[in-house]
Amino acid sequence: MPEEKSSQGSSPVEKGAQAANAVRGAVKTGKAIAGAAKGAAAGGPYGAVAGLVWGNRHLIGKIILITVFIMLLPVLFILMLPALIFGGLVDAFTPDDPTVPVLNDSAYITENMTDITNSVSGVLSEALEDILKEIEDDFASSTADQREIINPHENAPAYNANAFVSQFCASKNEDFESITFADMESTLRSAKGELYSYTSKEETRTRVETTVTVDSGTGKETETSTTVTEDWIVYTIVYNGEDYFADHVFHLDAEQKELSNNYAQNLSVFLGDGMFQRLPNGYEAIGSLGDIKFTDGDTEVVYFNQLDERYADKPYGTDDIGGYGCGPTAMAIVVSSLTEDIVDPVEMARWSYEHGYWASGNGSYHGLIPAAAEAWELPVEGCGKDGGQKISDALSGGKLVVALMDEGHFTNSGHFIVLRGVRNGKILVADPASYERSEQEWDLSIILDEAREGAAAGGPFWIIG
Repeated sequence: MPEEKSSQGSSPVEKGAQAANAVRGAVKTGKAIAGAAKGAAAGGPYGAVAGLVWGNRHLIGKIILITVFIMLLPVLFILMLPALIFGGLVDAFTPDDPTVPVLNDSAYITENMTDITNSVSGVLSEALEDILKEIEDDFASSTADQREIINPHENAPAYNANAFVSQFCASKNEDFESITFADMESTLRSAKGELYSYTSKEETRTRVETTVTVDSGTGKETETSTTVTEDWIVYTIVYNGEDYFADHVFHLDAEQKELSNNYAQNLSVFLGDGMFQRLPNGYEAIGSLGDIKFTDGDTEVVYFNQLDERYADKPYGTDDIGGYGCGPTAMAIVVSSLTEDIVDPVEMARWSYEHGYWASGNGSYHGLIPAAAEAWELPVEGCGKDGGQKISDALSGGKLVVALMDEGHFTNSGHFIVLRGVRNGKILVADPASYERSEQEWDLSIILDEAREGAAAGGPFWIIG
């Protein structure tokens, strides 16, 4: 085997990439990558090592090379993530400079993801235009008088690019070396006719038509009202969703679907946009809390709880609000408290989905918070974990602050809460998953310490109002 050389100043990622380059010949099947992805989802990078080695124990003589670099774990993200974002799995180096590991070139990865997202969005937009043309053709061939089109995707196609990337990579199975951006785009485009469908129903509507006549002699106006009956066709556009593509376009089997889900979750975490915002499996809804307002802070706050039986089992994309809807529920609290609109979690979840901020199986993309604030014309400003005084001043001034929390007092995974005021030097919160925690006072240091590191969209705090 050629001698591997490294300088003393080489970064762990550079050394790790060399290790990946050395052992890549041993990792030749999709199942090998599946083992790493499963391990990563279960136990982080060390879990990825365990998953890779255990899943390929018959190759242990070759895979053992990885253990030489066991402390150089960043390279394992190549095995934990869909290869497409790195431009392929086999080469761990950027194409422009074979000495620079892909993981050391964030601009390269960002460019890849931007191209992928733009491509998916473009294909979706084309598919939406196609389905609208189908509707026009269907109406033209009918005998109906009028038509109405209900299009929840008019403002922006709702999709999960991470899911498409992950499904495509998982579908390659043992042919993962052929993974390319062009191939994925071609696959999506060839099946764009399956992205959307529509339903239609016929109904009869009546309207009153008023006619004004003027007497030529007296100039007096006379109004005559006539009831007009019309036949209408109401069309509703349906996005068939990523699950449909998994079954009918990428044709994933059960094992590939599991791999795809692990890929998508790992990718969301790696990109820092969309993390695990979900309650543990087996959560229980609570009875209706009724109308609750907190008046003990600087701003009167309308409170909603995602576990309230009125909202818990309502849809958030293909998930539900009870398990995954802390983001929409937090913004329902903010919008209902700072504007004249009362927007409940169901309405906010629908808005989030329709505008592309639902992250399948993960909760919400972090961009939901500033986007919803701006949609309801509320000033919003991102703030980092070093902005404790700024947060306190904002709360004392009557503003609200959405915080993205990591593992700790508020969650064991990820969770959006609302900071709603200051009392006795302590922080008051509106926790979308706990009325009990919402009645307590909290040290600001706890909230700052447990806020999410590396949150996207300007977080982990957003000052609103």
